[in-house]
Amino acid sequence: MRRTSLLVLCLCAVISAARAQVLPANEIQDPTLSALQTRNMDELKQVGAEILKLPTDYPFYLSRKLDLEEGKQKWADQRSIQFDHYKEKIVLKITGNYFAAYSAEKMNSDQRARQTFLQIVLPILQIAVPHFEKNSSFQAYAFEISHHVIGKVGGVAVERPENLVVILPRIAAIQMVNAKDDTARQAAIMRGEVFVNAKPTTLWLSAEGPQLAQEAPPDDPSTAAQSAATSSAEAVRSGEQDTDKLPSPVHVQTLKPVKPADPPKPARDTSPQALASMQSAIKPILDGMVKELDPQAHFVSYAAPSFIAFRGGVYLQLSINTTLAEPPTASRYRLAALVFDDHVAHLIRPVLGYFKDDSQFDGLGFSSTLHLATKPGAAASSEAVEFFFSFAALRCYERYDCTGQQLIDAGTVLINGERVSLDLQTAEGGGNR
Repeated sequence: MRRTSLLVLCLCAVISAARAQVLPANEIQDPTLSALQTRNMDELKQVGAEILKLPTDYPFYLSRKLDLEEGKQKWADQRSIQFDHYKEKIVLKITGNYFAAYSAEKMNSDQRARQTFLQIVLPILQIAVPHFEKNSSFQAYAFEISHHVIGKVGGVAVERPENLVVILPRIAAIQMVNAKDDTARQAAIMRGEVFVNAKPTTLWLSAEGPQLAQEAPPDDPSTAAQSAATSSAEAVRSGEQDTDKLPSPVHVQTLKPVKPADPPKPARDTSPQALASMQSAIKPILDGMVKELDPQAHFVSYAAPSFIAFRGGVYLQLSINTTLAEPPTASRYRLAALVFDDHVAHLIRPVLGYFKDDSQFDGLGFSSTLHLATKPGAAASSEAVEFFFSFAALRCYERYDCTGQQLIDAGTVLINGERVSLDLQTAEGGGNR
């Protein structure tokens, strides 16, 4: 009888612990979120119970609050799994404290964020995604995870919290969980957002981050990438001074371009058969990209993304529609500049997130059909503006190490099939060049 009672008590304790990980619906003030919490309560509890069983190198607790001391955390409210709002989207939010103490001397912010992602965020995704893979009532997963950093201030070791936030769209989360290698996982994380102490960053899952496809001559600063430090998986309790409350971004890769390099001219097989084979190999990626980015890209419905031969290389051409409310007297250079600044520039980073292996082809071509209609019902006119950029220049721009003008200078701009030079500032100011 006593043994049975103990078993019942243990089972009750496990059930209670699982429930304690999920925020009750009646504590959520937003009616929509509260109803969503209620409908999914059983799945949320199962996720909470499985998270409790995760093996971790250091203690991990779900928590309503970040940055708690471990002694207080054991007795603090651990009901952290809930639906919430983020940028007008509904997200499944999971908050927790990971009591790893990383050495500021031995691990930089890149490595600390990567370590916490791999040890905590990814395993939780692997638990949660199968439960909600077919649930379209929310748009993304949101993680708030705090870990600790040991540094020295005035020769005295000081420990401080560092907070990692990861926002991952549902489709990207599914891709992440089903990925077979780091390349696919990296492509998935690039679709989301990552912050360290509220600073937007880029999280690289490999130790060195991305490498430029072409090796530039020593005097070409546009492709002189600085590799990140060697990854360390150990958390130790010693370190150097690291006094900022907000740390440096997760990924800082220094490029110092004076003028980006010309498009690379590798030896490529540009035959129709080779282009068709490449098209077929990545068709699922292209289809997913079109579906997800079309609201902002406005892809031409009858011209699917396709590989073309251009200047001796292979480029992925993306045909898009751009509408500008410009007077008929606007110069074609002003129009081309506005196409880049108002449309193309906003697509570069999202598109690059789908293609992390720069060795497969040479760059991207944005082919915009520009529509002008100054008044409703007025006859519309159009121009064709094309931008071709190598991956070396695109990655430089992606990391904010090159300006839009430097990207333009490194690429090729065509207006109605004619190559032109384009000065963004002058063109948008009303000049012809």
